[in-house]
Amino acid sequence: MKKILFSLIVFTFALAASAQDGSNVKKPSIALRISALDFTTARDINVNTLGGVLNNRTWAKLGDATPSIGLQYFKGLTSNIDFMANLDFASLQYPFYLSSNIHIPTGKKLYTAFDANVNFKMLSDDYKVVPYVTLGIGVGVAANVYYTAYAPAGFGLQIKANKGSFININSTYRAEMAQLTKSHFSHGVSYSMPLKLKEKKAIVLPPPPPPAPVDTDNDGVIDEKDKCPTVAGLAKYNGCPIPDTDKDGVNDEQDKCPTVAGLAKYNGCPIPDTDKDGINDEEDKCPTVAGLARYNGCPIPDTDKDGINDEEDKCPTVAGISANHGCPDVQPTLTTAAENLKFETGKSYLSKKQLAGLSAVVAVLNQYPNVSLAIGGHTDNTGAERLNSKLSINRANVVAKFLAKAGVDAKRLTSAGFGYSKPSADNKTKAGRAQNRRDELTAVYN
Repeated sequence: MKKILFSLIVFTFALAASAQDGSNVKKPSIALRISALDFTTARDINVNTLGGVLNNRTWAKLGDATPSIGLQYFKGLTSNIDFMANLDFASLQYPFYLSSNIHIPTGKKLYTAFDANVNFKMLSDDYKVVPYVTLGIGVGVAANVYYTAYAPAGFGLQIKANKGSFININSTYRAEMAQLTKSHFSHGVSYSMPLKLKEKKAIVLPPPPPPAPVDTDNDGVIDEKDKCPTVAGLAKYNGCPIPDTDKDGVNDEQDKCPTVAGLAKYNGCPIPDTDKDGINDEEDKCPTVAGLARYNGCPIPDTDKDGINDEEDKCPTVAGISANHGCPDVQPTLTTAAENLKFETGKSYLSKKQLAGLSAVVAVLNQYPNVSLAIGGHTDNTGAERLNSKLSINRANVVAKFLAKAGVDAKRLTSAGFGYSKPSADNKTKAGRAQNRRDELTAVYN
């Protein structure tokens, strides 16, 4: 049993020595503890069952408990783990064991218990109320003669009283680990206060005598006042060389651009950019005209000289118009093709020869997919307005249907009839009326 006691003491000091420093780690504290030892309830549970004891309400009776007084010691190991040691003294009525072949004097005798525990806290000491679970190992001395051993386990509640002080309420079950030990409950409350440990005063050595003035770089500025003691410099720069603020190798006294890195041949300034296009003159093939890097500083070229640069020109090698994205104007081709789209009086069909002439229109539309076509049908003034309006629509549709059948996307074709509202010649003459019975083709640039 003495070996157990010695091991317990070693275990206690080992835990205390492993404590970590930290602002929320509990400082060493001492507490006065009052508790009650309940052997009766533990005995009833062992003899009967826990359920039977609870049903009979024979547990935790104040009259069955033995008062105890003692001391507690706390020290934080981490912010959520504390070491706790208990030393309890109680006056027990002997014998209190169920059976034993060892003689113990009867009457009230001193019972001393010491245990070492680790408290696993659910919160740090920064919180007002902190629940925890406790586990440990302990020894006791019964009747000042016999040693006992037990393993305490339970739970508790730590309540912050003021800075560094706590109220601890806990309840543990001390399980027997030796012949003379009897399992029992210990219910206690304590008030802890931090220990004030004396801090070791550091030994302050007298300062060494001041060294003799030294000028390591031999620049005439002693090291004590030299901000660059290992590099020769000037007194006006506190012993440092002439500064080079922009780190371009040209010192600030010779640098015309001291805060911007440059080249010596430009007196410390960057390579100039005359046209301000972001490309320096040494790399710019058009240094006086703003351009783009991908064209070596020159503007976007206009190969066909039509005023539309090659990046926006869909026909960069053929002069065109902006409406057709740099491609040639197709309206002349459409106008020429429309010269053959003349109709007989009251008719809306075209001959095969006339339709064959639309092949040029198909070719233009296939070559320039961004061009759409507006087809307008017209009549002379022969007959009623209502009939001529319908006739003009039919004349426009016959061309649209032909072009769609030839492969032109119908979405690019629009047709409309204008009757005799837009004559191109005099309806008073036969030749004029023949000229007015027509279809017109108009390019629509998208």
